[in-house]
Amino acid sequence: MTRGDIFLVRKPSKVDPRRQRAFVVVSRQVLIDSKYATVVCAPVYSTNSGLASQVSVGPDEGLKHASAVHCDGLVSIPKSELTDFAGSLSDEKHAELSAALRVALAIEE
Repeated sequence: MTRGDIFLVRKPSKVDPRRQRAFVVVSRQVLIDSKYATVVCAPVYSTNSGLASQVSVGPDEGLKHASAVHCDGLVSIPKSELTDFAGSLSDEKHAELSAALRVALAIEE
């Protein structure tokens, strides 16, 4: 597992109407490689509002259709639930993800 990998998670939460949802791993690699049981992920939704905290993704990243990573909805997911690999972000999308995370978390450059 690496930062930028996309996984499909079954029954992502009690309030999510979908049976499964894609999530992008956003934790730093040191945490991912550690014995820590969870990683921080950003959900992927089919809607894109054009916010600076969203990253457009789609078939090039292993998804079925155009979608968006929503960095305002970060969640901690057990690594054990990240088993259904869907794809990965390109270097360009990694850069967009980093910028979107800075916006979502109000981190000044």
